[in-house]
Amino acid sequence: MRSTDIVLACDVGLKRIGLAAQINGIILPLEPIVRKNRQQASRDLSDILSQRGVDILVVGIPSGGKGAHQEMQSRIKHFIGLVSFDGKIIYIDEDYTSLEALENIDYLGKCSKIRARKNGQIDSLAACKILQRYADSLREDKFKR
Repeated sequence: MRSTDIVLACDVGLKRIGLAAQINGIILPLEPIVRKNRQQASRDLSDILSQRGVDILVVGIPSGGKGAHQEMQSRIKHFIGLVSFDGKIIYIDEDYTSLEALENIDYLGKCSKIRARKNGQIDSLAACKILQRYADSLREDKFKR
Protein backbone atom coordinates (compact mmCIF):
# COMPACT_ATOMS: atom_id res chain seq x y z
CA MET A 1 0.00 0.00 0.00
CA ARG A 2 1.27 3.44 -0.94
CA SER A 3 0.61 6.35 1.38
CA THR A 4 -1.56 7.86 -1.38
CA ASP A 5 -3.80 4.78 -1.68
CA ILE A 6 -7.40 5.30 -0.67
CA VAL A 7 -8.47 2.35 1.47
CA LEU A 8 -11.97 1.35 2.54
CA ALA A 9 -12.90 -1.60 4.75
CA CYS A 10 -16.20 -3.40 5.00
CA ASP A 11 -17.81 -5.78 7.44
CA VAL A 12 -20.33 -7.68 5.32
CA GLY A 13 -23.37 -8.88 7.22
CA LEU A 14 -26.74 -10.25 6.25
CA LYS A 15 -28.60 -7.07 7.28
CA ARG A 16 -25.95 -4.33 7.18
CA ILE A 17 -22.52 -3.65 5.74
CA GLY A 18 -20.31 -1.68 8.07
CA LEU A 19 -17.85 0.68 6.40
CA ALA A 20 -14.65 2.40 7.52
CA ALA A 21 -12.07 4.54 5.76
CA GLN A 22 -8.57 5.69 6.51
CA ILE A 23 -8.51 9.47 6.19
CA ASN A 24 -5.19 11.29 6.74
CA GLY A 25 -3.91 8.25 8.61
CA ILE A 26 -6.94 8.09 10.92
CA ILE A 27 -9.42 5.21 10.72
CA LEU A 28 -13.02 6.46 10.86
CA PRO A 29 -16.38 4.70 10.68
CA LEU A 30 -18.66 5.61 7.79
CA GLU A 31 -22.41 5.37 7.36
CA PRO A 32 -23.26 1.65 6.99
CA ILE A 33 -25.21 0.23 4.08
CA VAL A 34 -28.55 -1.27 5.06
CA ARG A 35 -29.16 -4.35 2.93
CA LYS A 36 -32.53 -4.74 1.31
CA ASN A 37 -31.15 -7.31 -1.12
CA ARG A 38 -27.78 -8.30 -2.59
CA GLN A 39 -28.18 -6.30 -5.78
CA GLN A 40 -29.06 -3.06 -3.97
CA ALA A 41 -26.27 -3.50 -1.42
CA SER A 42 -23.63 -4.35 -4.03
CA ARG A 43 -24.74 -1.36 -6.14
CA ASP A 44 -24.53 0.93 -3.07
CA LEU A 45 -21.05 -0.34 -2.21
CA SER A 46 -19.95 0.01 -5.84
CA ASP A 47 -21.16 3.62 -5.83
CA ILE A 48 -19.29 4.43 -2.61
CA LEU A 49 -16.07 2.87 -3.92
CA SER A 50 -16.36 4.87 -7.13
CA GLN A 51 -17.31 8.18 -5.46
CA ARG A 52 -14.44 7.95 -2.97
CA GLY A 53 -11.91 6.81 -5.59
CA VAL A 54 -10.97 3.77 -3.51
CA ASP A 55 -7.82 1.87 -4.53
CA ILE A 56 -7.97 -0.94 -1.96
CA LEU A 57 -11.05 -2.68 -0.54
CA VAL A 58 -10.36 -4.58 2.68
CA VAL A 59 -13.04 -7.17 3.38
CA GLY A 60 -13.52 -8.89 6.70
CA ILE A 61 -13.95 -12.63 6.44
CA PRO A 62 -14.30 -15.24 9.20
CA SER A 63 -11.39 -17.61 9.64
CA GLY A 64 -11.47 -21.30 10.30
CA GLY A 65 -13.02 -24.33 8.75
CA LYS A 66 -16.20 -24.62 10.79
CA GLY A 67 -19.31 -25.19 8.68
CA ALA A 68 -20.92 -21.87 9.53
CA HIS A 69 -17.67 -20.04 8.83
CA GLN A 70 -17.27 -21.70 5.44
CA GLU A 71 -20.82 -20.79 4.48
CA MET A 72 -20.31 -17.16 5.52
CA GLN A 73 -16.95 -17.04 3.68
CA SER A 74 -18.75 -18.19 0.52
CA ARG A 75 -21.55 -15.64 1.00
CA ILE A 76 -19.08 -12.79 1.50
CA LYS A 77 -16.97 -13.76 -1.52
CA HIS A 78 -20.10 -14.10 -3.67
CA PHE A 79 -21.33 -10.68 -2.54
CA ILE A 80 -17.95 -9.03 -3.23
CA GLY A 81 -18.04 -10.65 -6.68
CA LEU A 82 -21.21 -8.64 -7.37
CA VAL A 83 -19.46 -5.35 -6.55
CA SER A 84 -18.19 -3.32 -9.47
CA PHE A 85 -14.60 -2.53 -8.46
CA ASP A 86 -11.32 -2.56 -10.38
CA GLY A 87 -9.04 -1.97 -7.40
CA LYS A 88 -7.28 -4.43 -5.14
CA ILE A 89 -9.41 -6.60 -2.82
CA ILE A 90 -7.82 -7.93 0.36
CA TYR A 91 -9.51 -10.35 2.74
CA ILE A 92 -8.65 -9.97 6.43
CA ASP A 93 -9.63 -12.17 9.39
CA GLU A 94 -12.66 -10.54 11.03
CA ASP A 95 -12.96 -12.89 14.00
CA TYR A 96 -14.22 -11.09 17.12
CA THR A 97 -14.27 -7.63 15.52
CA SER A 98 -17.95 -7.19 16.42
CA LEU A 99 -17.19 -8.06 20.05
CA GLU A 100 -14.30 -5.61 20.05
CA ALA A 101 -16.60 -2.96 18.59
CA LEU A 102 -19.15 -3.63 21.34
CA GLU A 103 -16.42 -3.13 23.94
CA ASN A 104 -15.76 0.30 22.41
CA ILE A 105 -19.30 1.41 23.23
CA ASP A 106 -19.40 -0.12 26.71
CA TYR A 107 -19.86 3.35 28.19
CA LEU A 108 -23.22 3.80 26.45
CA GLY A 109 -26.51 3.08 28.15
CA LYS A 110 -28.60 0.06 27.26
CA CYS A 111 -30.92 1.94 24.86
CA SER A 112 -27.99 3.56 23.05
CA LYS A 113 -26.30 0.17 22.63
CA ILE A 114 -29.46 -1.30 21.15
CA ARG A 115 -29.76 1.68 18.78
CA ALA A 116 -26.09 1.29 17.76
CA ARG A 117 -26.75 -2.34 16.83
CA LYS A 118 -29.90 -1.56 14.86
CA ASN A 119 -28.57 1.43 12.92
CA GLY A 120 -25.31 -0.27 11.94
CA GLN A 121 -22.88 1.75 14.05
CA ILE A 122 -21.51 -1.49 15.50
CA ASP A 123 -20.97 -2.84 11.99
CA SER A 124 -18.99 0.24 10.97
CA LEU A 125 -16.95 0.07 14.19
CA ALA A 126 -16.22 -3.57 13.33
CA ALA A 127 -15.08 -2.36 9.88
CA CYS A 128 -12.70 0.01 11.71
CA LYS A 129 -11.23 -2.99 13.54
CA ILE A 130 -10.84 -4.83 10.23
CA LEU A 131 -9.06 -1.83 8.71
CA GLN A 132 -6.81 -1.58 11.78
CA ARG A 133 -5.87 -5.27 11.39
CA TYR A 134 -4.96 -4.59 7.78
CA ALA A 135 -2.81 -1.58 8.75
CA ASP A 136 -1.15 -3.65 11.50
CA SER A 137 -0.39 -6.47 9.04
CA LEU A 138 1.33 -3.98 6.73
CA ARG A 139 3.49 -2.73 9.61
CA GLU A 140 4.39 -6.30 10.58
CA ASP A 141 5.37 -7.11 6.98
CA LYS A 142 7.50 -3.98 6.84
CA PHE A 143 9.40 -4.98 10.00
CA LYS A 144 9.99 -8.54 8.73
CA ARG A 145 11.96 -7.27 5.74
